[in-house]
Amino acid sequence: MEQPFDLTLIWAGIIAFGVMMYVLMDGFDLGQGILFPFAPDEHHRDVMMNSVAPVWDGNETWLVLGGAGLLAAFPLVYAVFLPALYIGVFLLLAGLIFRGVAFEFRFKAKTSKYLWNWAFAGGSTVAAFAQGAVVGAYIQGFKTENFRYVGGALDWLTPFTVITGLGLVAGYALLGATWLIMKSEGSVQQWAYKLAPRLLLMVLVVFAVISVYTPFVDPLVKERWFSGFSAIWILPLLALYCAYIVFSSLRKQQEGMPFVATMGLFLFTYLGLLASKWPYMVPPNYTLYDAASAFESQLFLLLGFLFVIPIVLTYTAWTYWVFRGKVKAGGYH
Repeated sequence: MEQPFDLTLIWAGIIAFGVMMYVLMDGFDLGQGILFPFAPDEHHRDVMMNSVAPVWDGNETWLVLGGAGLLAAFPLVYAVFLPALYIGVFLLLAGLIFRGVAFEFRFKAKTSKYLWNWAFAGGSTVAAFAQGAVVGAYIQGFKTENFRYVGGALDWLTPFTVITGLGLVAGYALLGATWLIMKSEGSVQQWAYKLAPRLLLMVLVVFAVISVYTPFVDPLVKERWFSGFSAIWILPLLALYCAYIVFSSLRKQQEGMPFVATMGLFLFTYLGLLASKWPYMVPPNYTLYDAASAFESQLFLLLGFLFVIPIVLTYTAWTYWVFRGKVKAGGYH
């Protein structure tokens, strides 16, 4: 029987939205942890942690939402990705756990604060690298037969995925620095202003390396991007324009625009990735329709998600509104 509407396409949009929200929301507080070892002193670290303390756990709601939706709507993704990425996913979760514990204990620690500093920095960096490596593994594809993963436990770890992992670490660090510019003042803000252009340069270098490397890793990308003129070329051009806005606004010592433009840089890069791989959910063999669950299952779960997502958006917006403004070492003023 013909279905009244394409639920699989709707679910693909929901998952894509959830993942993008997680990257943008959790990216800047992971960036604080990545930058932690480079902060000049404990005062700077206190301001960095306080700037994200009210929102960091709410940001991770999007990870739970996206993961739950992915399991329900596209079970084949879990059937292939988890065996292929056990180690990478373990590193991701371990990093998030270390970071979360460090958030709670650092505020109370006296003599052991330096240990929680390293836990926060290490957990954030490992989690960011693991996320980038998983993205790289998705780009290069998986060895599958009869809807099952048949590769090795370390097939995901290649020079390409190491580069994508380091690229996301640099990107989150830039997101964190521009967030700090917007939320801090005085010496902390000036330190972030000095750091951000260097991080932007690192991001652009890695962006260029990945762009050159990807067509050799995935023939589909090479065909899609280089077989005549393609409208998707506008996405990397928009990403580069956002990078220019970041650089220009940093030179002008603007406070909010560097962060907004960095989010735009992430957004257009993400859309470029989706355009490159569409409609493959488990590359190189299975599309989102191959990976989808039954129509009835998707419909039942969609009703719940249509109720939950507005609530999550509402309390997220309310939290950011309540904790708007600048932050000091002792908290918001």
